[in-house]
Formats: sequence, structure tokens, C-alpha cells
Amino acid sequence: MTKKAIIIGASGLIGSKLLAILCTQPDYSEILVIARKKTRTSNTKITQLIIDFEYLDHYTNLITGDVVFCCMGTTKSQTPNLKEYRKIDHDYPVRLAEIALKNGIDEYHFISAIGANSESSNFYTKMKGNTEEDLKKIGLKSLHIYEPSVLIGYRKKSRPLERIAVLVMKIINPFLIGRLKKYKAIQASDVAKAMYKQSLKNKRGVFIYTSDKIKQKA
Repeated sequence: MTKKAIIIGASGLIGSKLLAILCTQPDYSEILVIARKKTRTSNTKITQLIIDFEYLDHYTNLITGDVVFCCMGTTKSQTPNLKEYRKIDHDYPVRLAEIALKNGIDEYHFISAIGANSESSNFYTKMKGNTEEDLKKIGLKSLHIYEPSVLIGYRKKSRPLERIAVLVMKIINPFLIGRLKKYKAIQASDVAKAMYKQSLKNKRGVFIYTSDKIKQKA
């Protein structure tokens, strides 16, 4: 039996690679891409739902399927207002999960970040930790949380600091062994592959994957 996927953040680094995988795999016959802007595509599997995420509840009856992949996220440079930043990285993903459960979708895959901790003093890691904790409270039967370290891959928009981080991580990656493996930089394509493969296993429970575990699942 084929599945219908719902993807948020399909234009991003991980989301775009995941979308490409789903388009070529027979396990998924339908893909609903939820986004702010329409993009050109000739793939017959894809349906685009263009929305204003501020009014996500207005589209509840259209958000139906089998699996949700939430690859949504922003950066401080793109969204310097911390209140707006939190909406994108916390409020929208959590509300989407609530809508999914209400509509009978019990499997949700979420891209978080290494070091996510609701008790952190750092805004970013605390926010990611809060999002993880709030997703767990919703009661989804299958919740998959991915905590990659520095992501390697081509981005359309230049991010100088990330490019520097990637270069540094490529140097120190070989020295990250044992408990430090989870801090290794990882290809965005590997995260996408892991998300796809885990979505086929019909696992029940809450699963958290750091970079080392993601690499094993890819």
C-alpha cells in the first residue's frame, strides 16, 4: 500500500533532498507540499498547498495523509525578531503536529538540532528543546526527531558562518570518536535518506537520532 507524504520546508537544504527522494520512490504515491510560495514542478505526485502559516488552522481540512515530514526552520539573519523566529521553529511545527493527530496522521518526522535542551541558556538550543518536549506531549503514536550537527550541502542562499563551520568540521570530524561521534558534521542528503527509510518501518514510540545514528540509518 502506497503512502501520502506531507512536507513542510521542502525548499530547504534537507527538505529539497527529501522531496527528490520521495518523488522517485514507489512507496509514496502522493506528496503534499505545504509552503508560502509556489515552485515550478512537473512531477505528478506533487500537490502544492500555498498558505500563510499564521493562519494554519484555516487549512486543517486539507492537511491529510499518512506521514508528516517537518523540515521547517529559519536563522537569525533571516528572522532577527526572536518572537517571529520562535513562531517558525516552534509554534508552527507544534501546531502542525496537533492538526496531523486530529486528522488521523500519527507519524511525524521533525528536524531539530544537536544540543537541543529546554533548560539551555542559549536561545536556539532552548527553543529546539522546547519544541521537542511539546511535540512529545501531543501524543503522536510515532514521533521521529532528528538532531543533526553541522549540515553539509549546497544552499541557494549564502551563509558565510556556516561555510566556515563546515570547513572546520571537515578537519576535526576524524577526531570525533566515541561519545563525540554525535557532533560530526553530516551530509544533508544522509538526513533525508534516514527520514525516508525510517518512515517505511511503521515504528511506534518516540525516536531521537543524533548525527551518528542518522548516518547509520541513511
